[in-house]
Amino acid sequence: MDKKEVLDIASKQIYEMRNRTIDILQLNKPPSLMQAKELVKITSKLSPMFGNMIECMVVERLNEIDWEGIGEWVRQDPGFPDTLFVSDAFETLPGVEIKTWYPFSTEITARFKESQSMFRKDNTLIALVSWIPEHIIYGRAIITNVWIGTASSIARSRDGHYHNPPDYLVMEPEDTSGRTSNLIQTNTNGYKFQGNDGELIKARELMNNLIIEEEYSVERAYQEKISVLRGEFKYRMDTNYAKIDRIQHEGIESFKESVLSQMYMGRTISEWKKILSGESETHDIALAEILNL
Repeated sequence: MDKKEVLDIASKQIYEMRNRTIDILQLNKPPSLMQAKELVKITSKLSPMFGNMIECMVVERLNEIDWEGIGEWVRQDPGFPDTLFVSDAFETLPGVEIKTWYPFSTEITARFKESQSMFRKDNTLIALVSWIPEHIIYGRAIITNVWIGTASSIARSRDGHYHNPPDYLVMEPEDTSGRTSNLIQTNTNGYKFQGNDGELIKARELMNNLIIEEEYSVERAYQEKISVLRGEFKYRMDTNYAKIDRIQHEGIESFKESVLSQMYMGRTISEWKKILSGESETHDIALAEILNL
């Protein structure tokens, strides 16, 4: 069994978790319309907890598989990826990073900052898992949909989307390979130009002199060149950098559309989202129907 087989089997098992409930917490049915309106404002805050439980569920499910004695899945907390197949059979261990999405909120808030240099052997998958309360505003959490793609494709899409020198720079982490594992840096960061128009013209001139190509590269020579730009001009670190919802990855965009168009309890997820946000005229009526008021 090779790494590809391990990841293919893991993907199939995670996909089969669709429509499964998470039996760790149940939101009680609100006794009034007023409490229901308040509850829908804060339900998204449960995502980190459900994310942790989904990671545990994935590890348990994957370890029910016969891996022919070559290894087992473990959960890393903290650590990347969340779930890792520990085996002496592989030099680079396969793993799955799990990101949760509550589609009634504004966007997929999860970030993905790991450098694409980590995924040259395509040993890591990213699983996006959407969940909602089984009765829209109360009940257990239910997994409504799953998407799985390679970490390498997401990292490339992210870097291609953000990197736009000299206006925006994506920079690799410094070389920390000589440090202990808990101190090794793996995250990229984004930096937005903060100078005026005249300074931007000068930055473009420097970029041309340094022969900095617009296409992003993780190679050290390229990173040294854009480090010169960052050193010569004023940049600020972008706190919104690497949000999965914004990197324009084709597979993720298709997944978002699929989730939002999915029918649930007589309406699409997108329609429920508008109702719960108060954007729909049927807001009170729909909530009252759920509560049988």
